Amino acid sequence: MLASQKQQIIDLFQRALAPIVADTGVQPTIVLERPRDPAHGDIACNIAMQLAKPLKKNPRELAQAIVAYLLANKGQLVESAEIAGPGFINLRVAAAAKQGVVNAILREGAQYGKGTAGAGKKVMVEFVSANPTGPLHVGHGRQGALGDALSALLEAQGYDVTREFYYNDAGVQIGNLALSVQARAKGMKPGGAGWPEAAYNGDYIADIADDFLQKKTVAARDGEPVTASGDADDLDSIRRFAVAYLRHEQDLDLQAFGVRFDNYYLESSLYSEGKVAAAVEALTKAGKTFEQDGALWLRTTDYGDDKDRVMRKSDGTFTYFVPDVAYHITKWQRGFGKVINVQGSDHHGTIARVRAGLQAVGLGIPQGYPDYVLHKMVTVMKNGEEVKISKRAGSYVTVRDLIEWSAGDAADADGARDLTRGRDAVRFFLISRKADTEFTFDVDLALSQSDENPVYYVQYAHARICSVLAQWGGDEATLQPDVDVSPLASPREAALLTRLAEYPEMLQKALDELGPHQVAFYLRDLAGELHSYYNAERVLVDDQAVRTARLALMLATRQVLRNGLALIGVSAPARM
Repeated sequence: MLASQKQQIIDLFQRALAPIVADTGVQPTIVLERPRDPAHGDIACNIAMQLAKPLKKNPRELAQAIVAYLLANKGQLVESAEIAGPGFINLRVAAAAKQGVVNAILREGAQYGKGTAGAGKKVMVEFVSANPTGPLHVGHGRQGALGDALSALLEAQGYDVTREFYYNDAGVQIGNLALSVQARAKGMKPGGAGWPEAAYNGDYIADIADDFLQKKTVAARDGEPVTASGDADDLDSIRRFAVAYLRHEQDLDLQAFGVRFDNYYLESSLYSEGKVAAAVEALTKAGKTFEQDGALWLRTTDYGDDKDRVMRKSDGTFTYFVPDVAYHITKWQRGFGKVINVQGSDHHGTIARVRAGLQAVGLGIPQGYPDYVLHKMVTVMKNGEEVKISKRAGSYVTVRDLIEWSAGDAADADGARDLTRGRDAVRFFLISRKADTEFTFDVDLALSQSDENPVYYVQYAHARICSVLAQWGGDEATLQPDVDVSPLASPREAALLTRLAEYPEMLQKALDELGPHQVAFYLRDLAGELHSYYNAERVLVDDQAVRTARLALMLATRQVLRNGLALIGVSAPARM
């Protein structure tokens, strides 16, 4: 049911209840639900049972009064209303109202399902935020898919969204990266004499060292070009070159994955611009710190943490949550009243202390800022076995591995390898489960062309509609929004119409719950309704009125499939 139709029915209930609750002080809240059993109708409401006690009335008698009003004022929207059990009210929506979703979709096109609730509101979604010490791994891929889809959901409701990537380019891990490249540049190898104990062992370290010795120039998407000195003893040049090299490599990974960012923020800038020092000073002035055992502590227990936390260690270095506090202060100061961080579940322990620091700094930052979406690990299966190591990365499976494996032998028109299929599979699969559940990515399933492969199943529904429209051979523009869809009266058509009407409400629910996996669930269900309908009914029948109505239904279904796939960054192919 369309949102406008649902609101009309809610208004109808409220008018029915107005004289009943007059002068009682009772404020009824109308909730409409879909009955579990379709045989009971299209809408169920238990308002009579909710109001019976405060109004001191028999729930069934109360329901009878409501139903009498509904039937007397149902107009063109409600077909019937009846009472079930002790006072449930079941409604059936008129066929014309259900069919109207086709006209609405044809009229709104790519805008169908979108809203304006976020108009004029800024929101930042921070995701991936990988250390520039190696290629992106599958966990970063899950963040990329989740963060990008969540950003698209926000944009669909009118929010002004900024996608941000935070680079942890300061600290011990960057020092280890520089030492690893230096060791390679001096001819050492993993496991050999002199190889640093904390070094990175992947083949990519050798690639960086080779390019460094050749004095090459590299640049990240948003950074200045960095030219290598070629001197293996120049550790500072090695560090700058290695970071720029890996940021560029990650840019290529993200491009292959179809994920873009509006802004990149460097952790190192928090130190160079004095923002970490300013945050520590503000917390100290606010009286939220104390010194003990040579360390500076933050009173995070004042904000619900289980114990106070060290900010500055006895050796003068800051613990890792301190720059996080400084970074989030900059988000607030940049005007982002709403911020969502998509991170691995290993960040769970930092949430309380970051929020405590933001509360303690005294800038008026609200409790619960920022929001978090934490995801669990991804296990990769290939040829029936778990894959844990990538030769290139040395210790984990990369996003590029996953895309390339899932692409199979697909090639574009020029014969070059086409990674679209792999990207589609990886993006769809990685948002197809709730973020807080572990996920097994089966490469063999991603390659299969069967109903068991969810992305293939959904894309095939789109391609199947394209095939029907091609067989028809007519001008799609003739299927105008005011086309007569009254012939859409079969049970299969009713089921498909109902599913199409659920799309806008599903998008809002997915955003409210920060759960883009619901888009994947919905697309799978919509594809199932389409395939069932296609197998049960002929579209290109001789009766022109029926044929036109069914073609309009196909066009509307294709549009919603396209809209949903676009939200999660998956293509909608015309042929499979």
